[in-house]
Amino acid sequence: MKHFRIYNPEEKIRESLQHKIDNLTKPKGSLGRLEELALQAGLIQQTLSPALRQPHHIVFAADHGITEENVSVSPKEVTWQQCLHFVKGSGSGINFLCRQHGFTLCVVDAGVDCDFPPGSGITDMKVRRGTRNYVYEAAMTPGEMDLCIERGATIVRKVNETGCNVVSFGEMGIGNTSSSSLWMTCLTGIPLLQCVGAGAGLDCDGIRHKYQVLKRALDNYRGDRSVTDVMRYFGGYEMVMAVGAMLQAAEREMIILVDGFIMTACMLAASRLYPEVMPYAVFGHRSDETGHGLLLEALGARPLLSLGMRLGEGTGAVCAYPVLDSAVRMMNEMNSFEGGKVTKYF
Repeated sequence: MKHFRIYNPEEKIRESLQHKIDNLTKPKGSLGRLEELALQAGLIQQTLSPALRQPHHIVFAADHGITEENVSVSPKEVTWQQCLHFVKGSGSGINFLCRQHGFTLCVVDAGVDCDFPPGSGITDMKVRRGTRNYVYEAAMTPGEMDLCIERGATIVRKVNETGCNVVSFGEMGIGNTSSSSLWMTCLTGIPLLQCVGAGAGLDCDGIRHKYQVLKRALDNYRGDRSVTDVMRYFGGYEMVMAVGAMLQAAEREMIILVDGFIMTACMLAASRLYPEVMPYAVFGHRSDETGHGLLLEALGARPLLSLGMRLGEGTGAVCAYPVLDSAVRMMNEMNSFEGGKVTKYF
């Protein structure tokens, strides 16, 4: 597997950052999470005046063999249909949010069971036309997993070279909440029952069936439960590609906006490989998917928003971007007490 050089941000600047934050024209701590985000951004960028440049949103898409077991209310063809919908640039949830907040949208075919026509606007990084059904066998080979990591990293290197220093990730892949649930239980020890939810809209009977299928897959698993083996056996191509992308973003010292349940599961895997990735992560929102709250707790993560969302596509991450933007603007646009000629009143 590709090796990444990821380091915790240098701490020498922390005291100066905190001093600047504490001496803006406000009571100390009165801007709450904005102050925490400003400190985080300053540490990542090693500057007292952080900036957000050329934000990109990358949607990785792939199909999952587990859909053969009827674990999703949505048919598999929705994956390729939505990919084409995204690149039309108008009608999807992620489209309007990217337009609203100035994100460049990039849609990546990691393993969709469809051959997109040349010129479709979808970046071709296809590994295979969908994973295998992990009820019976591993979802992917070790070589396919390594290829996903490398290709996810390649996408991030390309956007970083455009000047981008803040990136968010989304996914499109019918069945990927199943894979996320299995990553969650294997890598945190949280019981599978607490990790399985409605996905795209299963009813109680559907959730029960989904749990039974995933339990059978887990019972049949004979691997060593290492991070890489769990990723390979139960993962989706789009998920493993997102892990590689997150690790590359951290290596490039970029701010990473993390979306809901699936992308948080990807950050979980990334952090188990390289714990140093976590200081670069800003968790955008808590989704309504059953296991997401517990997964955030396991990571010690506090999301910025809780809007009852569970769409995926990275919508929650992009929704949270203005909060990060406000934190950065606070650092650059607020006066200090001295500069504003205001008596320090606390």
